[in-house]
Amino acid sequence: MKFFVSCGKGLEYLLVDELLALGCAHATAARAGANVEGTLHDAQRAVLWSRLASRVLWPIAEYDCPDERALYAGAAAIDWAQHLRADMTLAVDAHVSGDAITHARYASQRIKDAVVDTLRGRGGERPNVDLESPDLRLNLVVRASKVGHRAILSIDLGGGPLHRRGWRQMQGEAPLKENLAAAVLMRGGWPTLYAEGGALLDPMCGSGTLLIEGALMAADVAPGLLRDLQGASAPPSRWLGFDPAHWRSLIEDATRRERQGRAALQMRFYGSDLDPHAIRAARENAERAGVVEVIDFTARDVGQLPALTEPRGLVVCNPPYDARLAADPQLYRALGDALKRATPEWKASLLCGDAELARATGLRAAKKYQVFNGAIECALIVCDPVRPPQREAAADAPTPVLSEGAQMVSNRIRKNLKASKTWRTREGVTCHRVYDADIPEYAAAVDVYIGDTTGELWLHVQEYAAPAEIPEATTRKRLQELLAGARDAFAVPRERVAVKTRAKGKGGSKYADSGTSKRGEILEVREGAAKLRVNLFDYLDTGLFLDHRPMRLRIAEDARDVRFLNLFAYTGAATVHAAVGGAAQTTSVDLSATYLQWCSDNLKLNGFGGARHRLVQADALEWLLADRGEYDLIFCDPPTFSNSARADDFDVQKDHVRLLEAAMTRLAFGGTLYFSNNYRRFRFDEAAVSAFAVCEDISPATIPPDFARNPRIHRTWRLRAR
Repeated sequence: MKFFVSCGKGLEYLLVDELLALGCAHATAARAGANVEGTLHDAQRAVLWSRLASRVLWPIAEYDCPDERALYAGAAAIDWAQHLRADMTLAVDAHVSGDAITHARYASQRIKDAVVDTLRGRGGERPNVDLESPDLRLNLVVRASKVGHRAILSIDLGGGPLHRRGWRQMQGEAPLKENLAAAVLMRGGWPTLYAEGGALLDPMCGSGTLLIEGALMAADVAPGLLRDLQGASAPPSRWLGFDPAHWRSLIEDATRRERQGRAALQMRFYGSDLDPHAIRAARENAERAGVVEVIDFTARDVGQLPALTEPRGLVVCNPPYDARLAADPQLYRALGDALKRATPEWKASLLCGDAELARATGLRAAKKYQVFNGAIECALIVCDPVRPPQREAAADAPTPVLSEGAQMVSNRIRKNLKASKTWRTREGVTCHRVYDADIPEYAAAVDVYIGDTTGELWLHVQEYAAPAEIPEATTRKRLQELLAGARDAFAVPRERVAVKTRAKGKGGSKYADSGTSKRGEILEVREGAAKLRVNLFDYLDTGLFLDHRPMRLRIAEDARDVRFLNLFAYTGAATVHAAVGGAAQTTSVDLSATYLQWCSDNLKLNGFGGARHRLVQADALEWLLADRGEYDLIFCDPPTFSNSARADDFDVQKDHVRLLEAAMTRLAFGGTLYFSNNYRRFRFDEAAVSAFAVCEDISPATIPPDFARNPRIHRTWRLRAR
């Protein structure tokens, strides 16, 4: 069965790892959650043990929902007697998007009406509504898709928000949710550090959330044990499909582990705060959680932080940053200075208001993550150690002064980053173009790649050809200034910048890598729900065409239960998106064995392989003419030219009609073929193609915002059978 586990934005990939560790068969990241394959028992285990989940939702119906009548009718068609009795209480949480139904409260009311009317029609009795503590809590999502609006109705197995652990009574002005606190701890490597003898410190502990969560994690206490004030043995949901016997066995096992963990818990937890009222609240919360005896709470300013006796440990902190607690860069600087003095060899995981405040700490982050505390976007930085010994001397050295040109580039990149922040955050984009010859004299493209597992930021720079009249010495100087400006804007070291200069390389290539050739360094990145491998240094292209991001995401949306064909598959990024999107099978065709191996590695990285995902080494056009398969969705992105010794020469301008006609013969009834290419002078022969296909130029919809300056980067058509 497939179910959905929600979480705060930015925690999706941590949640996937946690769910797989809890025994779920398969889990993939989605927006603000994870799509999971597993049993009802797996879902119940997640309710009890997940530290990151917000809700665990078990779907019972999904149906078209063009209007409120369809919303009601779809819910009324469900046999509600299988889910609740007439003497039980009910609540409905609704989330709506699109223009079919615009009011969540009205949507929840209509679902409630459908449930009540259905049960009352059977026996005359009806369930009552209890918004606070219902026997059954339903979750409704209505969202717009390309084919209309869909409603998904699910059982909330946890009976409400899972971040509420049950121990918090006292809280500060800006409380941190417990599941976000767990993410801060996990990113810092806790409780592995505790098992190795390390301690935990929060020098601005507020009401103690991070320390209490850390102590309960170290004691192996299931987060769901304290949640229900009626006793954890009572199921969190009285849904008739819930398995109470399995829940009791989970509780028995968790209780046994809790007794052992609490008995072995050591006093290696330290919390301090300037506000004595916060310290009092933290002690009361810790007492309610049963860990007050192992936490040393002290009221003091962060500047008075003493060195701790433990040689190794983790510093966690959630300094103030939102409108309620005004962010002060000086406070962040004081925090960084205190940690470098008191815990130089420790690790730190700090939840900062944004990247600027993170930089204000003066600490060098080994990893950076974008997370959300409610609606507030935050920067989570991990420093290991707090004060790197080899870099301390360099930190004291004078900061190099940028030239006027380098400063202009740095300023432009910062401006672009600020302008693109909203859409990057909304769409979860981590690999993007940040500069594209915005200043004509500094003619290059600068792309950002952020490692999925490391959080490290890398830059990929491609120099554009300068006019012939510009002296070579001038172009070299401008490139160096551009690189200096880019490194300054991102505070990224030289070794994480890949540069492709416009020069003669081996074999007469137009570009040559200015770094060490064939480094073999693979970076894993994230795009939507797909993980992909890129190589920034060894080839002209990285393995991921960033301008095709919207096209790949569209393929993922279209791919559910379809047979997908990827012609000129390259490294298989589109294939991976189709597989992640639920394709029944995929076929990837490319002439290069290197690219097909890359495609295979990308599929394996996402948990796919076997006969359902076929890799074919062949000339695409010849293979199409010989193949007898049928495909529901085809993506064709050919090169401009190809003169491989293993196949006939290919010219996209000359051969595209023949190629598309061959591809359309393999397209199933009602299927879609997407054709794209990046030849700037390409002329699509619409008259010839229209003889066998209905074609539509969808290029504007496939150009992402980071390539808006260059809308001719590629063109794309959608073809359907006549």
